[in-house]
Amino acid sequence: MASPYRAIFAAPGTLAFTVSGFFGRLPLSMLGIGIVTMISQLTGRYGLAGALTATLALSAAVLGPQVSRLVDQYGQRRVLRPATLVTTTAVTGLLVSAHQGAPDWLLFVFSTGAGGVPSVGAMVRSRWSALYRDSPRELHTAYSFESVMDEICFIVGPIASIGLSTVWFPEAGPVIAVASLLVGVFWLTAQRSTEPTPHPREAGADRRTVLRSRGLQVLVGTFTATGAIFGSVDVVTVAFAEEQGKKAAASIVLAIWALGSCIAGLLFGLLHLKGRTEPRWVLGICAMAVSMIPLLLAGNLPFLAVALFVAGLAIAPTMVTTMALIEKHVPPARLTEGMTWTGTGLAVGVALGSSVAGWVIDAAGARSGYVVSISAGAAAAAVAFAGYRRLTRPALGEGPDAHAQQQHAADDDRRHGSQPVA
Repeated sequence: MASPYRAIFAAPGTLAFTVSGFFGRLPLSMLGIGIVTMISQLTGRYGLAGALTATLALSAAVLGPQVSRLVDQYGQRRVLRPATLVTTTAVTGLLVSAHQGAPDWLLFVFSTGAGGVPSVGAMVRSRWSALYRDSPRELHTAYSFESVMDEICFIVGPIASIGLSTVWFPEAGPVIAVASLLVGVFWLTAQRSTEPTPHPREAGADRRTVLRSRGLQVLVGTFTATGAIFGSVDVVTVAFAEEQGKKAAASIVLAIWALGSCIAGLLFGLLHLKGRTEPRWVLGICAMAVSMIPLLLAGNLPFLAVALFVAGLAIAPTMVTTMALIEKHVPPARLTEGMTWTGTGLAVGVALGSSVAGWVIDAAGARSGYVVSISAGAAAAAVAFAGYRRLTRPALGEGPDAHAQQQHAADDDRRHGSQPVA
């Protein structure tokens, strides 16, 4: 391991929360595809499988930030364990109901309940932040490492989930995902020495969501479009491989995409970057957008694999830079919630991107589906450029002068003719 990575693991407890965090975040990449595989095998109804997965994603988009908000207020141990037990109960109900051929409405009820799965990646990043908040170089390396861990999960998770459900029994993928969640969360929350200090709300304190921060709005809006890139590429690549008569190769091609991001993330963590973060972030978003264009030219799987590998090189560095910007626009006491909001934007974007790509594939063929990926990239770049000035402003505080700061920002927007970012 290169010296910058060895240095961040010198702090006691870092290896333990990294390993437990890996197990805890695996369900993020296993559960959705596991439900699709399970339902399609048990019922043969792909429409139902997709609708249940979309329900899970939208539920997570609503519940996830609320769970993280409670974590910031009460601590990881007190919140994550009950939330994990609720999620486990809901997923168990879904598996039993599907196996017994229960009515569809009951499956949707359990899918909604399963959306409370904690954002373990945000929990681990908040531990790194607590350790290295005053050491920017080490924190940059730690965030780079976390992006690599995310990509590894998205390489291993779907392959494992699909393989387990097809080779063992239909419910195997979701079962192992839930088991991994239980082990990871309970192991992580047992490590009290590295748990960030909770910040209870005082009487009269501002209880509104951190999403009121204009800088965070730009990040979440951009990441919603970025999520549409990810969701559309996944679906279109599977359809493209099927048209080529090699559907099984889709998982390998997508793994190569994630591998490109892994390599870039590891190398990015070795750099000691100077200068402003905002221009670097916009450049990363633009690089992701431009890298989608060659996909439309792919005529075979080898070309597509190379194009996706190159496209993957922009992902992890942009994710790392995003984490740094979140710290600028979210108070330290609300950091976990802020990180979860970007994940929520990604999840919503993935659901939208995969749905729209499916319609385009049905209407015009697989390769045309990459138009959705290109359009999503263009939208991400447009939001990034439109919101650039907001990213360069100081974050709004939570103290008694917060309202005055917000009013000043609104007046400044009116003077310059800009509009709020939804």
